Order: sequence, then structure tokens, then C-alpha cells
Amino acid sequence: MDLQTLFVFLILALLYAALVPGRWRPWVLLGVSVPAIYWMQPWLPLRYADFLLPTATVGLTVAGWWVTRPQPQGGWRSLTRTDRAALALILGMVALMGLNRFLAPEWRLTPSRPPAPWLWGGLLMGFAFLLGLGTLGLRRQGQRLVLLAGVVLLLGIFLGLKAPGLTTALARVWRHWTGQHPELASANDLRWLGFSYVSFRLIHTLRDRQTGLLPSMDLGEYVTYVLFFPAFIAGPIDRAERFQKDWQALPQLRGLAPDRLGPGAARVLVGMFKKFVLADTLALGMALTPDLAQQSHHPLALWGLLYGYAFRLYFDFAGYTDIAIGLGMILGIQLPENFRQPYFSTDITRFWQRWHITLSNWVRFYLFSPFTRSLLRRKPRPSPTLIVFLGLMATMIAIGLWHGVTWPFFIWGAWHGLGLFIHKQWADRTRAWHRRLNSHHPWRARAWTGVSWLLTFHFVVLGWVWFLSPDLQLALHIFRGLIQK
Repeated sequence: MDLQTLFVFLILALLYAALVPGRWRPWVLLGVSVPAIYWMQPWLPLRYADFLLPTATVGLTVAGWWVTRPQPQGGWRSLTRTDRAALALILGMVALMGLNRFLAPEWRLTPSRPPAPWLWGGLLMGFAFLLGLGTLGLRRQGQRLVLLAGVVLLLGIFLGLKAPGLTTALARVWRHWTGQHPELASANDLRWLGFSYVSFRLIHTLRDRQTGLLPSMDLGEYVTYVLFFPAFIAGPIDRAERFQKDWQALPQLRGLAPDRLGPGAARVLVGMFKKFVLADTLALGMALTPDLAQQSHHPLALWGLLYGYAFRLYFDFAGYTDIAIGLGMILGIQLPENFRQPYFSTDITRFWQRWHITLSNWVRFYLFSPFTRSLLRRKPRPSPTLIVFLGLMATMIAIGLWHGVTWPFFIWGAWHGLGLFIHKQWADRTRAWHRRLNSHHPWRARAWTGVSWLLTFHFVVLGWVWFLSPDLQLALHIFRGLIQK
């Protein structure tokens, strides 16, 4: 999100709060969220990709609602009047974005010229056909199997986007189909904005429908939850039941309430300072990059750049989160917190309770808990220590691969999984010692707290070496440079 986009969103949020009547607020949020994902999508070298990918996001979201309805066996005639109106608004917004093809470049809300209407119209008809197949599957196979197929589909798309080899192959096929040069294909050709977070929200609703935890949601509510434009790019990952409470309270919300607008605007300003002042300043040669890693030959310089990268990463991500939360407050949606001073953590467990909190909660609920429960049900049952080790390693490796299916991200996840396991074993064996230290030697306890913080901070900072390195060779080069002249 650049400054221009942010200012437009902030002005729209303030106009929404001041002018939109209560009963129209949900409809306005839906009507803005759909075109916003087209506007935020960056230009892509693949022909029509920067239009078709947001359209696919909308289609997958509508499909997600279709198969998670409490009574999904009904066809189109089972739609309520509200759902029909929401569907008409969604299709109207997609068509409006498609008609940008006929506008001058400086007036378009899409990054490039959209395809001809017959192409995106055919894509919408294709989605309608898939929904029809989904309905047929719901009738013949039952909802549980269709929901499982939806999760597998999302994971398959995710793998195709995050594995550089697969992404390049897909880009090569796309270029071949559209008459472009296949030999120019690269993994950067398919940057599907927001899909990582969209997939998490969709999987959340699919899994919660399987377990009976998902509340009943109408189409407009569901689509706005998934595509809510302040949180579309970088989260936080909200939960449907929490979002629903704010959504249903929108008609009764005071438009210009100072207790909401003041803190919301302040949060946006704090986020702007973190992102556009601190993070962007650090990016001007004061944070480690692959190129700077090759050019730095002194350990102190390399350590300084690595510290800069650690804080740049935090200020950039936390700044976006503050902006999203602030905009949400102005619009009447209270997004969950995502960062709570993570670099002040005195152990790695507390770090992951403070860093990207909504992601940590998501993987704990949908991966760690089911995985460890399945191990507990095995015969013979593994030892508790082995169960904890496997659960933590699987969870953190999954978080690493979520950022990209590469060896450095795999090792970064394993690095934190191993750190969490070692800390748990240490904490379990030193509880009595910690209690005695805190009660009888407070000064030693404070000193140990300082040592714990120093160790935790540098464990996290050294882990960022794997995170920023595109390959193992560069990561090992950086580690050698940190300890050798």
C-alpha cells in the first residue's frame, strides 16, 4: 500500500463515517472492498493477469460462501433477497472494473487494460459452472467431502504460487496461451496480491463449517470478511465470528464518534510513521539485502545491516498492521492486534505470542492442535516429548513454507521450531529454580531476564538470515561473514 492508496482509503473512510447512513454501511463496505482489490493489485507482465487474478479472488470467495452455507443443497433459487442483492452488487463491481478497458489509462482503476468483455464474462460463467458442479457434489457426496476438496484446492493454488519452479512453469504456460515469449517467464510474473491471507480466511471458514463452528453468514457479510480492503494485503487474519459481531453492529454505529475516529486516525498516523519513515529510511542502505550481503566484508558492518533488517521488517509489517487496524476502527470494524513489542520478548515462546499474533493463533488452531491430537490417538502412542517436538516442527515449518516453498524458508521454520522445543524443555525443567530465583534473589532474576532477552533477540535476528536469503549459499556466506573478517 503506497501513500497515494493510503490517503484515498483514509478519505473514503472519513466520508463513509460522516455521510453514509447506518443501514447502508454494510453495502458500502462490500461495494468498496471488491474494486479495491483490483486497484491494489500491482501490474504484472503476464497479459491480463492483474485483472484475472483479482477476479479469481472474488470467484473463490463467492464459491467459499456457496459451499459453507448451513443448507447448501439448494440451488440459485434458495438465495435470499439479501444474497441476490449482494451477488448483483459483486457482479456489478467486477463488470465495472472490466469496463475500465474503455477508459484512458490515466482514468483506469486497474493496473493495466482489462481483457475484452467476452473473456472476463466467460470467466464469470466458468465460475458459475464450477458452483453448479459444487452444488451437484454437495447433493451427491455431502458437504464434508466438498469442503475438504475446497481446502485441497486452496493448498494446491498456494503451492503453485509459492514454489518458484511451479510458479515459473505456470507463467510459461500463461505466456504461451497469450502469445507472449515463454522463455521470459519468471516466478515474479504471478504475484497474486493478498492470496496468502485470502486462503487463510477461506480455509478457516471451510474447516469451521466442517466442525460446526462457523456462524451463518449472508453473502455480503462473507465476501466483505474475506476481502475487507484495509486487511487485504498484510492482515491481520480476522476470525469470521469476531468480524460478524462488528458487521451486525454497523447500522447502530455512530458515524462521527470521537472515541472511534480519534484513536483510529492516531493508529493510522503511527502506522504511517513506522512504515514510511522508519522502515523506508532503514531500507535506504541501512538494512541487509542480498546485494549488500555480497558487498559487506567486515563483521561489524554485516551485524549492523542485519540489525537494520530486523527492525525494518518489524516496522514495515507492524506499520501496515497499525494502518489496517486504524482504518478498520474508522469504518467500524475492530481488527485484532498482530504485534505487541515482540523484540522485548525474553524467550522464543513469548516472541511468537507477540509476533504476527493472528498467524500464530491460526496455525496453532488449525495445524498444531489437530496434528498433536492425531498423534495422541496413534497406537502405540508416541512419547509426549516426541509429540511436542513433531508438533512444533511441523507448525513452524508450515509457517516458513507459507512465505515461500524454498529451502531457506524451510530452515527458517525449522530454526524456530527447534528453538521453541528447546525452550519448552528448558522451562519445564527449571520452573522450581526460577521460582526460587524470583523470590530469594530478585537482582539475579533481573540479570537473568536481561540475559534471556539478549539470547532471544539474537536468536530471532540470526534467524532472519535464512528469511532474507534467496538460497542456502548466500545464507551460509552471511553467517561466515558475521564471525570472520
